[in-house]
Amino acid sequence: MIATILLQAPAGGSGGFGMLIPMVLIIVVFYFFMIRPQVKKQKDQKKYVEELKKGDKVVTTAGIHGRIIDLNDTTFLVEVENGKIRFDKSAVSLDASKALNTPPVAVKS
Repeated sequence: MIATILLQAPAGGSGGFGMLIPMVLIIVVFYFFMIRPQVKKQKDQKKYVEELKKGDKVVTTAGIHGRIIDLNDTTFLVEVENGKIRFDKSAVSLDASKALNTPPVAVKS
């Protein structure tokens, strides 16, 4: 049995170290391209929700546009065209709300 194990070992003696380097590189790439951007986006979303105040225009994840008229700890009341709707703060779409509140950029001719 030991003879078969010794015969399967590479002649260079590097063992599993040669296989370890690609695995570590895959994990590093996965971290920088998948995990880190997602964590950053979650932090930005949380910061944006904490900074909401009365009068802000928001877009919810359901696509409803409105203006905040009342805030609680976990919910906010949005005034829409035909009335008022209460939403959970997690329902705010960061990207759509920022686009709504950012003034359009003037195009130079």
